[in-house]
Amino acid sequence: MSFGQGGPFDGPGGSSSTPDWGALAEETEAQDRRKRWMWIGGGVLAVLAVAGIVTGAVLAGGGDSPGGGASATPTASGQAAEPDDKPSFPDVSVPPPPNPQDYISDPKKDTAPLTPASLFGQKTMVIGEHSYPRTNTATTKDCTAAAQGALVSSLTHNGCRQLVRATYSKGGVAVTVGIAVFDSPAKATKVMNEAKTNLMPLPGGGVPSDFCQGHKCRMATNATGRYAYFLIAGYLNGKDVVPSETKAQQIARDGGSYAFTRITQRGKDQAEKAAERQLKEAQKKAGQS
Repeated sequence: MSFGQGGPFDGPGGSSSTPDWGALAEETEAQDRRKRWMWIGGGVLAVLAVAGIVTGAVLAGGGDSPGGGASATPTASGQAAEPDDKPSFPDVSVPPPPNPQDYISDPKKDTAPLTPASLFGQKTMVIGEHSYPRTNTATTKDCTAAAQGALVSSLTHNGCRQLVRATYSKGGVAVTVGIAVFDSPAKATKVMNEAKTNLMPLPGGGVPSDFCQGHKCRMATNATGRYAYFLIAGYLNGKDVVPSETKAQQIARDGGSYAFTRITQRGKDQAEKAAERQLKEAQKKAGQS
């Protein structure tokens, strides 16, 4: 019986002999050991490969590194969640800043006291480089008592609520400024357009009782919001105001500018207080959230 070339039987044509069972057993055992080491080696390589993939995924996902930030936590959907380290603030809306013009146009908002102290509280009227000491103030809810001529009817027909006056004087000239309040800007504008500017002068404090009585003086009127303002300016010695002179003209212009400034400041003061209230309310809501 022949086992073919290289078989366990030697000689041409082969010769029969008894197999070396011990050698065969040792060879089989050696083969089994080699197979077991191959399986173990393959398992180790597989574990190392998986570890390499996980490490690469962590690095790609922004994991911890020297100088790096905190790593994101994977979510169930496979997407990285944002780090929950940002401060949160309550969503509190703050209204836009109040408009000062609204507070001198709307009687419901224009609730600050209207007195000589609130309008003409400064002892000196300062306009640019010019300054004039205040000599007297007065207020009345009977607006006709502080007017003369055609202005009396204009104030009456348009519902004047109050008229506040102040007089300023320096260098032989003086000006009386009057501020009248109405229910609406339309009423104040109507009085302005009627151009009946006969404000009653307010003497006192060195200004004679006949100031701007019986001689020519500079007069003017204007309006802003629900306020109309008037002025009458002239010389203390009874000299007529003519277009060519400058002192009475200057104090008249300054008086008009001052009246406008005082009315608009009234609106600004009330708007600022309203803004402070709004801010406190917003802060209170934020604290409760």
